[in-house]
Amino acid sequence: MTHTATLISVDTLTAAQAGAVQAIPPAFPLSATVAVNPFLGQAGHSLPDTAALLGKTAGCATTAPRSWFAAEIAAGRITKPGVAEALAAAGLDWPVDKVISAASRQRPAPQALPTVADLAGASEAPGWPAQAEARIAAWVAGHFDQGQALWAAGAPSGTYADWLAFATTDMTPDLAGLPGFRAWLKALPSDPTEALLAAVNTLGLTEAALPLYFHRLAMSLGGWAQAARYRLWQAELAGQTDTTLAELIVIRAVWDAGTLATRPALAAQWDTARAAFAAPVTPSEDDLIDAVLQDAAERSTQADLAQAFAPVAKAEARPALQAAFCIDVRSEVIRRALETCDPGIETLGFAGFFGLTAAHTPTGSCNSEARLPVLLTAGVTSKASGDHDAARITTRVTRAWGRFRQAAVSSFAFVEAAGPFYAGKLVRDTLGLGKADAIPGKPVFDPPLPEEAQIDAAATILNAMSLKSNFAPLVVIAGHGSHVNNNAHASALQCGACGGYGGDVNARLLADLLNQPHVRAGLAARGIAVPEDTIFVAALHDTAQDAITLYADDLSEAHRAAATASLAQARQWCAEAGRLARSERQPSLPGATERDGIAARAQSWAETRPEWGLAGCKAFVVAPRTQTAPAQLDGRVFLHSYDWAQDEGFGVLELILTAPVVVASWISLQYYGSVVAPEVFGGGSKQVHNVTGGMGVLDGGTGALRIGLPIQSVHDGGSFVHDPLRLTIVVNAPQEAITDILARHDGVRALFDNGWLKLLRLEADGTISERYTGDLTWEAFAPGAEAAQAA
Repeated sequence: MTHTATLISVDTLTAAQAGAVQAIPPAFPLSATVAVNPFLGQAGHSLPDTAALLGKTAGCATTAPRSWFAAEIAAGRITKPGVAEALAAAGLDWPVDKVISAASRQRPAPQALPTVADLAGASEAPGWPAQAEARIAAWVAGHFDQGQALWAAGAPSGTYADWLAFATTDMTPDLAGLPGFRAWLKALPSDPTEALLAAVNTLGLTEAALPLYFHRLAMSLGGWAQAARYRLWQAELAGQTDTTLAELIVIRAVWDAGTLATRPALAAQWDTARAAFAAPVTPSEDDLIDAVLQDAAERSTQADLAQAFAPVAKAEARPALQAAFCIDVRSEVIRRALETCDPGIETLGFAGFFGLTAAHTPTGSCNSEARLPVLLTAGVTSKASGDHDAARITTRVTRAWGRFRQAAVSSFAFVEAAGPFYAGKLVRDTLGLGKADAIPGKPVFDPPLPEEAQIDAAATILNAMSLKSNFAPLVVIAGHGSHVNNNAHASALQCGACGGYGGDVNARLLADLLNQPHVRAGLAARGIAVPEDTIFVAALHDTAQDAITLYADDLSEAHRAAATASLAQARQWCAEAGRLARSERQPSLPGATERDGIAARAQSWAETRPEWGLAGCKAFVVAPRTQTAPAQLDGRVFLHSYDWAQDEGFGVLELILTAPVVVASWISLQYYGSVVAPEVFGGGSKQVHNVTGGMGVLDGGTGALRIGLPIQSVHDGGSFVHDPLRLTIVVNAPQEAITDILARHDGVRALFDNGWLKLLRLEADGTISERYTGDLTWEAFAPGAEAAQAA
């Protein structure tokens, strides 16, 4: 079979292919799940533009169903003045009632533009789209395997080349009703770019159709495309590149071209679809209405926030205890509870990796864990103290035994012979009575940091925490994690700032660093005088159980002896705070009762909701704790401690807006996407999940990889527990400083300019004074006032 020359140049082809790759968000493996903004590739577009685009490429919504907006209107949370403000902000001269009444009418579900496989499924071969998905998935699962499979798929020679070798021997398409498909594939060029040119030529695509068509193909691959995008993400962090997703687009285009070549009766339908791919993408009236309703809902949330802040005077006396927690919304509940235990307790919020971008090697492992935000690269390396060689031997034996139990040949014999001996263990694990995990060895820098680097790190971190004076006798650095059992998405409950791991390693490294005498001396020389009697101790906040573990054994004998009384008192306070936090969270967890509590849920094999994670998150506040302490924020707000008066040059504010705020936006938008488009950006139901390749889950045994959050993470069985709102950022800092930072960071500015994040400015007296309107401009914040007068 020959292919005639195409009029599309290679440069044009690869540019459209690269654009489609960048439009796809990465999906991190289950071992280190990281919340990802599913709209990452659309950060430069507005919500209505994104709705129009993803409606054509994915057939998904980008806002909640109209019924949700109607319920918000009925409850008085979306008001006519709020809608009027949103209309004005969108530049739409529509009557408010037009939008309000539209909320009572459910709009038609978006329909993705059809691929050739879709057309074949709609007319000649009803199962063909699923066949395309299943056959590509069957191959790609082995290609992406991260060690789960005991029989490896073979050494890769390239994504397209490996698939072509598989597909030309796979008889399933021929048997499924497409005779000649394999023969067509065998005639393709072996080079992926040449193969893509051949496919585009067969499909008759024009230059104008390529970007949308390639994006559509990538979205049709579901989570497999996002898993491939992760490979590129990791390569780019290392200054390299990866072509896996680009070649998956080739594979999917070749599949379409082969379908058309062997089913010429589809030509007329394909001509219509091809023209649609070449047409401009513009928002519909429904897209605009939904965007206005979305903005009105978020303005209502902002009006509620405006009532929450009432600053209290900062205590001049030395605190009895200071505790620095992650900014994670789950920390807000335990911080508030801890502060009620004694008026001398002061809490702070800081990103959970605590400024240490550590690549950490656990005991007995040869692999390092990236305990840092995915936007950054590791700056230090660490390892757990202890006998790594002996532990590695134990690990290898355990792994070999585990593989013997799971192997295709030996697994049944193992169950027959050893099953009865496991009865006791199964009962204990089912009832949550297994042994508690041992505390891992104390982490240490490996190689050790030079003394000057230690002092630099300590000074930078304390400055960023706005903690430079009035230190308590005991300062707790509390990372967080979630200890759960039998949960494929367990790493998604860990610290979002620590690469899908707990924040304990970072907390322990920092506490040890700040206790070193030479570091204290160096800090004093830089104007940060830490009292001699101040001792830093690391801790872990288990968010599933709201239990705080102090790592007192990390301290030197002298420090432990000096802090005996302080540690005993801190343990009592932490225990009481945990009890208060559990009692606050218990009513929201389905099936949790005061009698059995919520701690045991995490160890139950059958529990699909051990905790709610970050469900409900709605705002991120950058301000001193004195401005947020009086507020009842219900575990829905990220709290980052910050005092702009101590931030000379606003370098700390710049770091907060360009790192923690962006990470929080990823978290918020992952929850948002999992609610508004669960079929595309949600993880499906845990009840039917099968882990595949060690990297993701499938619904059942085959099909698209499911990414995003499982339905059990956002829904309680009756209704959603996460309101689909884009995150509102509230900052206590001068307007000029915030504007200057946005002007110098185009990527961050795009999130605000296009509405993926909302920005308010908080004054020292607790009032919200200004709202960012985009294009480096602001307006006075008076929710509903002017619009109410206009109405």
